[in-house]
Amino acid sequence: MFKSLKRSAKGAAVPHDKGTAGLATVQMPVPDRVVIPMSMHIGAPAEPTVQKGDTVQVGTIIGKAGGFVSANIYSSVSGTVEGIAPLRMVNGAMTTAVTIKTDGAQTVDPACVPPTVTDKASLMAAVQNCGLVGVGGAGFPTHVKLAANTIDTLLINAAECEPYLTTDCREMLECSDTIISGISAVMKYCDIPHCIIGIERNKPECIDLMCSLVRKMPGVTVKPLPMRYPQGAEKTLVETCTGREVPQVGPSGKPGLPADVGCVIMNVTSVSTLGKYLKTGIPLVSKRLTVEGDAIAKPQNIEVPIGTMYSDVIAACGGIKEDVPLGKIIFGGPMMGGAAPGADFPVLKQNNGLLLLSKAAAVLPEPSACIRCGRCIEACPMGLEPVAIAEAFNNKDFDVLKARCVDLCVACGSCSYACPAKRPVSQTMTLAKGWYMGELRKGGK
Repeated sequence: MFKSLKRSAKGAAVPHDKGTAGLATVQMPVPDRVVIPMSMHIGAPAEPTVQKGDTVQVGTIIGKAGGFVSANIYSSVSGTVEGIAPLRMVNGAMTTAVTIKTDGAQTVDPACVPPTVTDKASLMAAVQNCGLVGVGGAGFPTHVKLAANTIDTLLINAAECEPYLTTDCREMLECSDTIISGISAVMKYCDIPHCIIGIERNKPECIDLMCSLVRKMPGVTVKPLPMRYPQGAEKTLVETCTGREVPQVGPSGKPGLPADVGCVIMNVTSVSTLGKYLKTGIPLVSKRLTVEGDAIAKPQNIEVPIGTMYSDVIAACGGIKEDVPLGKIIFGGPMMGGAAPGADFPVLKQNNGLLLLSKAAAVLPEPSACIRCGRCIEACPMGLEPVAIAEAFNNKDFDVLKARCVDLCVACGSCSYACPAKRPVSQTMTLAKGWYMGELRKGGK
């Protein structure tokens, strides 16, 4: 019964809590230092191109892409390189990071000039030189996405379906010109005839603005999306906007991609970042964050240099409220974000939120026994069966996990939200997928 539901009808009716949507972005004062990891994207880490003692400026390249599926890294500040050392990231992975002592001047590197774009090849070069990745959270290098030649529809993901987060909303309201110029460039030089901008209906001012701006743009439309999480998940977005269904398995034998049905997806802030780069030549060096939660003194949208430590962002937002014990720091949104063990971690290209929750708000409900109600199945936008997957994972049954398509889990958290027994369904799914992918990489399966 549940398998027949469309992906767009699944998911969870999460509260939106967009309390900062009406707050204009604030520019953060330049911090004393930044720590810029060489791995802020899916794929190979960048290779450092600077040494201790080097002077850098805003937009100076400090890390060269380590392969095709990789991205350049640029200094977000002007100052002096203090050191290059291993860094444990907030997700536990190890990488190399460049620490820069800032001079406060934010001098822009003279090499930052608008690129000349005349065809697809030069656009791809510009995207690579921008250091652009999916800044909505995925971190996938954008030039790899745009390299496909079978695309007829550009989908702009402006759903921003996570509770609390309003950075994409502010991008639309504050930077609509570069959104439009970025879309125009991608459509023109990648020869994509159609573009659909998908925006959840809880952002009527954004829908009205974008509709007015694209009215005379051939092939461009705005699609109001249902207010049901996760509308921004790529396969759900494809189905809702185009009616096409991304196959479970693509032509390569791997999980299907939007490109298999003629679509490419760009986050609205990603396409705006491209528009800014084409105009100014300044690469991706800063990020807007929604800083929210019941423990932060001044919730706001704030633009920070990439590599700024969480602790400095928190201080710039007034710090933790007096007499409110901090219970949890979450990077990202409450559904797909991760818990940070502390505030000594840097802001990455793909970060878009920092949630500070009190101990009372962070308390997890006590789980009870599974009642086999099937709500986790009904909520899953991928049509997976979490109960069966959990059983197969407990038995370490690779074949059953493969048959149940555990690798299609997008870790959206809808299953946990829908569970009346408050079981850690999403966490179990993540562990099951991790074990399965680990076994697959061993090559023995």
